[in-house]
Amino acid sequence: MLTDTQISQFTNAGYLLLPDMVSDEERKALIERAYDIIEEDHLEQAGLFSTTDRSQIDNSYFLGSAETIRCFFEEKAFGDNGELLQPRSQSINKIGHALHDLDPVFRQFAQRRDFGTIAKDLGLSHPSLYQTMVIFKQPRIGGEVTWHQDATFFFTDPTSVITYWFALEDATLENGCLWLEPGGHHGPLRERYFCEQGELRMEPLSDLPWTRDSGNPIPVKAGSLLVFHGHLPHYSAPNQSNKSRIALTFHVVDAACHYAPENWLQRPNLGEFAM
Repeated sequence: MLTDTQISQFTNAGYLLLPDMVSDEERKALIERAYDIIEEDHLEQAGLFSTTDRSQIDNSYFLGSAETIRCFFEEKAFGDNGELLQPRSQSINKIGHALHDLDPVFRQFAQRRDFGTIAKDLGLSHPSLYQTMVIFKQPRIGGEVTWHQDATFFFTDPTSVITYWFALEDATLENGCLWLEPGGHHGPLRERYFCEQGELRMEPLSDLPWTRDSGNPIPVKAGSLLVFHGHLPHYSAPNQSNKSRIALTFHVVDAACHYAPENWLQRPNLGEFAM
């Protein structure tokens, strides 16, 4: 499916932008289903999600989301009185993490054969979908996602994780598009996220600082797919505009590689989702 030129770009730059990969019909169905999930969820136990202050995350709620579907609030969703500042549909940070297993709309989308073909073209012999998330960058309160590498959270030996980032709405500079460090995947993995006996911790692996000057913003049109390497540093700014930015992400690993038992997300009851 991918051309030699596209594979070469991924190898050299660490990412590939594929336009028009999601039809308007698919895109609208996924967005509608995401909002239905929010409305169907009672949300009494929903936790906050933050990449700038992980101490706010409820570990048990977060870890329990590996094999189910749970909503997470934006860290700025609530006022001082404990009430939501915006309607619930504009207060959710993300929905995760087993949508492709448990929801028929997302499962049908994830089963598209071309997604597996892309992974194989990029070198994965047995692509396996471990995690799906709908990520909302909500108007006015959508939080920053600090510089990181996805292999930090999906450690395999050798490294194999690839991220699929589907723009369900236009991602712009104004509403918090991704910033990438082209070629940064050739550098080392800077951190690892460990889960040990229900406790989560981040362990530094490298002194190499995160980029401050070499990152490039990547505006993405709705319906496009951004695919990037697990070592590629990326970031997104807060959304202070009045327009939302909704994305669907897949994290795909090679089942032929050793998947670390210390990774926070394990799938003992769901098994493998082959692509």
